[in-house]
Amino acid sequence: MITETITDVSHMLTDRLMQEEPDLQSFREEDLLQTLRRELVLKPVIFIGSGTCGLGAGADKTLHAVKRYLEEKNIDADIVQVGCIGMCSAEPLLDVQLPGKNRICFQKVTGEKVAALLDNVLNGEPTGEGILGQFRGESGGEWDKVPYLDEHPFFARQTRIVLKNCGIIDPVSIKEYIAHGGYQSLLTILQKCTPFEVCQKVELSGLRGRGGGGFSTGKKWKFANQTEADQKYLICNADEGDPGAFMDRAVIEGDPYRLIEGMTIAAYGIGATKGYVYIRAEYPLAIKRLRIAMDQSRRYGLLGNDIAGSGFDFDITIKMGAGAFVCGEETALMHSIEGKRGMPRPRPPFPAISGLFGKPTVINNVETLANLPGLLQKGEAWFSSMGTATSKGTKVFALSGKINRTGLVEIPMGTPLRDIIFTLAGGIRNGKKFKAVQIGGPSGGCITEANLDIQIDYESLIRVGAMMGSGGLVVMDEDTCMVDVAKFFMDFIQRESCGKCIPCREGTRRMLEILESITSKPVNSGNEPLTRFRGIIQLEKLAKVIRETSLCGLGQTAPNPVLSTLRWFRDEYESHIYERKCPAGVCTNLRTFRIDVDKCTGCTVCSKKCPTGAIIGAKKTAHFIVEEKCIGCGSCEEACKFGAIFIRE
Repeated sequence: MITETITDVSHMLTDRLMQEEPDLQSFREEDLLQTLRRELVLKPVIFIGSGTCGLGAGADKTLHAVKRYLEEKNIDADIVQVGCIGMCSAEPLLDVQLPGKNRICFQKVTGEKVAALLDNVLNGEPTGEGILGQFRGESGGEWDKVPYLDEHPFFARQTRIVLKNCGIIDPVSIKEYIAHGGYQSLLTILQKCTPFEVCQKVELSGLRGRGGGGFSTGKKWKFANQTEADQKYLICNADEGDPGAFMDRAVIEGDPYRLIEGMTIAAYGIGATKGYVYIRAEYPLAIKRLRIAMDQSRRYGLLGNDIAGSGFDFDITIKMGAGAFVCGEETALMHSIEGKRGMPRPRPPFPAISGLFGKPTVINNVETLANLPGLLQKGEAWFSSMGTATSKGTKVFALSGKINRTGLVEIPMGTPLRDIIFTLAGGIRNGKKFKAVQIGGPSGGCITEANLDIQIDYESLIRVGAMMGSGGLVVMDEDTCMVDVAKFFMDFIQRESCGKCIPCREGTRRMLEILESITSKPVNSGNEPLTRFRGIIQLEKLAKVIRETSLCGLGQTAPNPVLSTLRWFRDEYESHIYERKCPAGVCTNLRTFRIDVDKCTGCTVCSKKCPTGAIIGAKKTAHFIVEEKCIGCGSCEEACKFGAIFIRE
């Protein structure tokens, strides 16, 4: 199976490093690894969070300010651009590591703050403002009165397997990845395991697909492993299209080698020699870093032909998608790779039997594959010791919405949802009341206060009308209109429907029309009131038909946001229909504005701002709003300096 005996994987990898990098040959092995892990630094190192979230917050300006500062002060220091450590709300993040001291992390370091911050840190006196925490270091010295980063509420409950290196190492340095234990799992299984044994280990670990379906990863692999074929394929689905989801992007930007190693392990297990990463073109930074990582892996003999002398061949091609939501469905994704229109097909046959180009194909998402190096390094028993009886390991969630701390977290399965929202995410922003959390994206559902103590796993979420999905988690507060939320997701699903099957194409359109009708300004003529009343009854009937007759999983789960909000917030639907008002004041067409004649001075500012001419009145006399003309935009309320305009309850 392997052309030479490898007795020490770590030694083999460091030997490979020294062969490829002549300047490293003067190091002893342990000194080399310590240096690459930055346990030993001889000059200051400045780390800048340069993922998409960091760059969006201004990390590029922070980077330029750091370079300018070092040049002006004539300071010799290394600058390392890392991925996202997960705490996106604290971006831009900047870490500093001095010789003999622990690495220390600062939050919200915009360009204008750089000079003062570095002055203090380089003088050994970091200020309390902006300090997020210090990293634990094996050889670094502690900073006095600086808390440890792993004790911060955002990080304390996390168990990081997939995100282990994100925000820590240089994402385009294979040397740093290897020094942190990278590729040891791959080389060990190439040396010691048959492909079927790899499938067996993954099945025994309890790893389930993290893309939403939750099917046993090992079982899926076994189907492909046991299917005879002259060619097999492995596909990584990085086409995350759910609103509020950014897990795949962050993992690839922060640790692309982990994905490559995971894909190579999976390919060995199923017998594939060709792999694809299907990723949306809107992720240019992730694509750039993945290309660099693939090139370096080929250079080191860890990707391509005869990997590490094992006789096993496997290479990867990047396929950029155009951002169609339906291409997240595996059969549509395969059609897109084949150059066809991305449309689902009936199953069976399943892809593991007949997939890409008619050959056995396994499709896993980024998180599933990124779990493999850690799982196989520490063993299937270690992995299955985490989580619940049916959901093992950890799950990465993208936290967004009305919370104090947004970002990525990786928590053990079984963690209560309340802990995620009120401990890791820091609770609801501006002291507002929690209302609901949307989990699982457009295919998911809402969870209310009554179910906040639910433990996160696949089965528990389904029991309350939600689903795991890929891991998007959007928190909503008391100011959110749940009918408007349902309309948003239904509009998204209707636009993204491939149109192949009638239930999904026409059913979602009709559901959207009903939602638009009950959130629009009522018309008291003809059969319109009756139509609004019948709409709420038809919603549930339509949802059942769509769920039972749509071709693919996306269509079958399309009604979930409406069914979920109807189940838990029926009173809001009834307010929109019967009382013709939006309790949250979000649906502008249902808002009715009034002018307090005692406060109105007749300044005419509101009438000038009104886009429909709905406000009448002479100058210096009280004005009035013609309700039939008012569209509820709120321009008049914003313009009034006297507080004379208000929304009628």
